[in-house]
Amino acid sequence: MSARSSISRRDAARRSPLSADFSRLWVAQGAGVAAAQIAELALPLLAVLTLNASALELGLLGVARWLPFLLLALPLGVLVDRHRRRPMIVVSDWGRAAFTVAIIVAAVAGVLTMPALLLLAAAIGCFTVLFEVSYQSIVPSVVAPSGLAAANSRLAATAAAVQVGGPGVGGLLVQLITAPFALLVTAGGYVISALAVGGIRAPEAPPTERGRFVDELRAGLSFVRRDKYLVANLGFSALYNPFIQWVMVLFLLHAVDELGLDAFQVGLVLAIGATGALAGSLLAGPLTRRFGAGRPILVTAIAECLVLLVLPLADASWGAPTLVIVLGLVFAVGDAGATLSSVILITIRQLRTPDHMLGRVNASMRWVSYGTIAFGAAIGGVVGELVGTRTGILIGVLLTFSAVIWVMLGPLPRVKDPAELAIAERREPVMTSTE
Repeated sequence: MSARSSISRRDAARRSPLSADFSRLWVAQGAGVAAAQIAELALPLLAVLTLNASALELGLLGVARWLPFLLLALPLGVLVDRHRRRPMIVVSDWGRAAFTVAIIVAAVAGVLTMPALLLLAAAIGCFTVLFEVSYQSIVPSVVAPSGLAAANSRLAATAAAVQVGGPGVGGLLVQLITAPFALLVTAGGYVISALAVGGIRAPEAPPTERGRFVDELRAGLSFVRRDKYLVANLGFSALYNPFIQWVMVLFLLHAVDELGLDAFQVGLVLAIGATGALAGSLLAGPLTRRFGAGRPILVTAIAECLVLLVLPLADASWGAPTLVIVLGLVFAVGDAGATLSSVILITIRQLRTPDHMLGRVNASMRWVSYGTIAFGAAIGGVVGELVGTRTGILIGVLLTFSAVIWVMLGPLPRVKDPAELAIAERREPVMTSTE
């Protein structure tokens, strides 16, 4: 047997989806998602229940959390490609933990104001950008190309499983110990993530040779622009994400002020919804093998937009138990579709991108798809302030259908096996023996 064949086999074993390094990444992801889930509910509820925030102020909070993607994703993508990704993830987790603790201290001390919360949320958002760009770029370093789909499905399933209990636990914590103390769980999750990622030992590809910063930044954007599958991926997210954020910003305020739900009940709604995300992550692989990648993406895009039309119809007269069940089922269908399509789209992105470009490509995608969320949150808050939360939600839901139109007109519905789209670097080497 040749030495090269032996090394390749050892490398394949190390990068198995069940390897110790992937397990550490798995733990980090679970802890990070749990942390984010608590914050997703606790931060706006902190603003509503403690600072009496209006729809406009909740929109500004959404802007503060997502605007960093628009401002920092591209330069941080270049930074991630110039350095090892693992230390970047660790730094981002410690940074998020520190600023979360700052919110807790300020709230407990009674000195937290809406401007201060916006600034601290923006600081957390900056480190979240670094985490997102680095995290998705490190997966191919610990998982072989043939295992990317399975690894992404497992990561998505873990995220969905955590989301099932996360909102309910978050709502209960806010109800029992108030939002500031609930955020202690968020800080702890980020610390666990940092420690787990710090334990990964898989070697990363060496950073690319440095050129002019602007040239490297432009190269990432150009790579995405030239690939029709990445453009289709990008447009889907860039259209759906801001409008679903528009809807969610108004829904949290609408649920409390108009539907009469308390923090725990809102958490239950989101927890029921997360069961759909778990189902979507588990079904992504089987459905892709059975129907190809394109048809599930199109069908789920249509389903997740259609079901949202129930939200503006919900009324306080239905009673809290009925509202929790119906709204939970709405989000379950939506989350199932979003998670299923996300697993497929992330896999396609990783298969289409060489390792030395992953940071910049992920950053380019995040720059547009997440950066537009800030606009969705801001405009949604303004519209809710002008026409009320119910009408504002309806407008936001109708606008999500633009994502369906984009998918229908692009190449995604015709994709069969995602592996067929892999570039040469992402194809599995043929193992041969000289024995």
